[in-house]
Amino acid sequence: MEILELIKVVIIGTIEGITEWLPISSTGHMLLVDELLQLNMSESFKEMFFVVIQLGAILAVVIIFWGKMFPFDFREKPIIKKDIFSIWFKVLVACIPSGVIGFLFDDFLEAHLGTPIVIAAMLIFYGVLFIVVEAWNKTCKPKTNTLAEISYQKALMIGVFQVLSLIPGTSRSGATIIGALMIGVSRVVAAEFSFFLAMPTMFGASAFKLLKFGFNFTNLELLTLGIGMVVAFIVSVLAIKFLMGYIKKHDFRVFGWYRIILGIIILLYYVLI
Repeated sequence: MEILELIKVVIIGTIEGITEWLPISSTGHMLLVDELLQLNMSESFKEMFFVVIQLGAILAVVIIFWGKMFPFDFREKPIIKKDIFSIWFKVLVACIPSGVIGFLFDDFLEAHLGTPIVIAAMLIFYGVLFIVVEAWNKTCKPKTNTLAEISYQKALMIGVFQVLSLIPGTSRSGATIIGALMIGVSRVVAAEFSFFLAMPTMFGASAFKLLKFGFNFTNLELLTLGIGMVVAFIVSVLAIKFLMGYIKKHDFRVFGWYRIILGIIILLYYVLI
């Protein structure tokens, strides 16, 4: 692999690791990256690569939240943590809406909505929504302050919001966090549930893209994919820790303003150039 191509892969993995967890849309950033840093790969590989490097990001969630997500304890005698199993059942319920819609309309969404204008519009729209929701949220006290307090009904409602993230530029974490905030979930718990929800969602999306692409990789393609995943993992660990520390003292409005600015930049770039 040439040094220039290696640098491009590292940059892409870094951007994936940051934007997958912060509610600022990985798709919007990947659009700019693909425009400015053209990988010397086929279009079909790039389409798959931009999704499958998420597996590295998923591993970061597993490492950081292992104590909260692993439902067994073998330290003294085997113990099944029913409360954690309950959380996972709720996560699976929340995955149903986007799983069904995504499976049925994946090709349509990519063909008709994966355009720079749509992505920019979604960046701006949800940026404004973050600012509005947080302004409204100031006058409300969260009713759900732990993962265990999330009911199946609330989990399903958050899952319905996740369907919105199928529109490129929306941001999966952004849609689920906004949805959670609107139904009375605290910022920290909204972020944690979004991370849990990301695991089956992103794993399913990655598996789907791999099946569509096939498993006939060249050595260079395998190396590219491996480096991208490792970088995404390392950066994701840092991004998740940053976000969890940040939202304990601040709200999400800064991400809303960032989305609006990025959306305007994308619009200007594609309209004027």
